[in-house]
Amino acid sequence: MTQTRQRVEAWLGEFESALRDRDVERAAGLFDVDSFWRDLVAFSWNITTVEGRDGVTDLLKARLDDVDPAGFALTEEPAEADGVTEAWISFETGVGRGIGHLRLRGDRAWTLLTTLRELKGFEERRPQGVEHQLSKGRRTWKELREAEQRELGYERQPYVVVIGGGQAGIALGARLRQLGVPALVLDRHERPGDQWRKRYKSLCLHDPVWYDHLPYLPFPTNWPVFAPKDKIGDWLEMYTRVMEVPYWASTEVRSARFDAAEHRWSVTVEHDGEPVELRPTHLVFATGMSGKPNYPSLPGQDVFRGEQHHSSQHPGPEAYEGKRVVVVGSNNSAFDICGALWEHDADVTMVQRSSTHIVKSASLMEIGLGSLYSERAVANGITTDRADMIFASLPYRIMHEFQIPLYQRMAERDADFYARLEKAGFAHDWGDDGSGLFMKYLRRGSGYYIDVGAADLVADGRIKLAHGQVDHLTEDAVVLADGTTLPADLVVYATGYGSMNGWVADIVDRETADRVGKVWGLGSDTTKDPGPWEGEQRNMWKPTRQENLWFHGGNLHQSRHYSLYLALQLKARYEGLPTPVYHLQEVHHTG
Repeated sequence: MTQTRQRVEAWLGEFESALRDRDVERAAGLFDVDSFWRDLVAFSWNITTVEGRDGVTDLLKARLDDVDPAGFALTEEPAEADGVTEAWISFETGVGRGIGHLRLRGDRAWTLLTTLRELKGFEERRPQGVEHQLSKGRRTWKELREAEQRELGYERQPYVVVIGGGQAGIALGARLRQLGVPALVLDRHERPGDQWRKRYKSLCLHDPVWYDHLPYLPFPTNWPVFAPKDKIGDWLEMYTRVMEVPYWASTEVRSARFDAAEHRWSVTVEHDGEPVELRPTHLVFATGMSGKPNYPSLPGQDVFRGEQHHSSQHPGPEAYEGKRVVVVGSNNSAFDICGALWEHDADVTMVQRSSTHIVKSASLMEIGLGSLYSERAVANGITTDRADMIFASLPYRIMHEFQIPLYQRMAERDADFYARLEKAGFAHDWGDDGSGLFMKYLRRGSGYYIDVGAADLVADGRIKLAHGQVDHLTEDAVVLADGTTLPADLVVYATGYGSMNGWVADIVDRETADRVGKVWGLGSDTTKDPGPWEGEQRNMWKPTRQENLWFHGGNLHQSRHYSLYLALQLKARYEGLPTPVYHLQEVHHTG
């Protein structure tokens, strides 16, 4: 047995002994003074990170008796590098089985990740597909599916209603299906995947295929590295059908009201033109982590004679050949739209209101993602699930320390590109602390562009650049605060999105939205992510201050990874298991 293995097994043995003896102080003493324990549901029935020995003590005092953990063991040979020992572990609780990741510095824990993977007695099983027992009136799989489609939402009520049938809602629907939780996914579009099909023509995923698999059914080996929007739309439609996700398309959610006495929701919808009342126990908003479109209210919008719309409603560039287009904004959507319009011979001006972080796609794929989500990673034995767990094992408090060196390498690699961009007058940044794209995404969900060509057009002047805030519109122009006048036939507001609780205000009421507070952000005290520090994405994938109300979303990676933990929380409640929540989310409204 190697010394590295001995060190890890000694720590695990001592930790388990302390937990078994309910000796919280001894267990906490096994952690470094500067340490982090991230728990995904297993100990906390929450998604939370505690810091230092005081944090460990607080978590264990609150939860140890109920959790009753045991069976901590190595699952493979640990590794050691740069004074840090890393190990993959398994464990059990009173109600479930979990896996985790441990980093030791010396003989003390620096980081610990614990995740619940299944509930005892409620494990996912491959469905039988047929009853191998003859009986009168036995129904086939097709007949059972048709009956479910007729009855669910009418004769039988779903336990969970998911508002939003994009990748997040579909992934959660698939998880709940496999766990045997009656659920119904609702979406206003005519077909699953329309959320992608109806976006602007040039839209492609900027993340590589290895980052974007959905649960259970990975993309085939001939899938493109960067998937076009229509291909993703078709995949989501196929996935919904193959995974048998109960899904109501062409459904508008009109209102929702929580009955505190019955602990249930009343959700009023219009489905295929007919009013229906649904009575689920739990309501999940999977309406996109970016929330409602921010459509600015500006003087002169009512007198402008041209066309104007938010980037989320942009139909594509074909109708604007030869037109003067002003795109307000300088992040992902703005660049994509400007680039496609330039390709179709529009006269395009980008209005940059604040600095933007840009990283070239090839550099991000090689330096930022290559060790976890790439062909190289797969060849090294890193599956998508393993990559997700490695990423999850890094506490948000210190994640920027791992990101900064990567973006320094990208800056060096593409120095000529950044020099050209800044010479053209583009205001560029690397994030408040130099940690780049991922931290900007996690902190604020905005302020960046993965360059797939359009930034070169700005650097070369083929897309014109203006700076400042829009003051007003005239009949035929956009006027900036400094008086700059930009003639326009079309104005595209690539002005981002608000918090997801804006949908709660519209569908439930403002009081409930305020009770929940802001959705997304870490409380990092950086731009657009003011404190206090939370350490996890606010209100995402975990209990909120409104009973039986949840939020699910994010990119394809997050929709895949966190759908498991949200589904397990809902399954536990469906089966009547006690789920005492540790450290319920504090309410935060600004940002």
